[in-house]
Amino acid sequence: MLVRYFAGARAAAGLDEQTVDLPAGATIGDLVAHLGEQHGGDLPRVLSLCSFLVDGTVARDPSTPLDGHRGVDVLPPFAGG
Repeated sequence: MLVRYFAGARAAAGLDEQTVDLPAGATIGDLVAHLGEQHGGDLPRVLSLCSFLVDGTVARDPSTPLDGHRGVDVLPPFAGG
């Protein structure tokens, strides 16, 4: 699965995107835990504030399954004006 990071999530992860292999039945919560453990630093805190797009559809529930999906976009809160 391709994980793409944006804005502060990109800075915390130290990369724009990565491929992640998760076991069958994995959820958004599992992905967040995996990424936080893999990268450490500020990323776990940033991920706790993020929204996620799963194949372009907003996923707010950590129990959202990822089976059959190809990509997740990690979107931290944006300020604008």
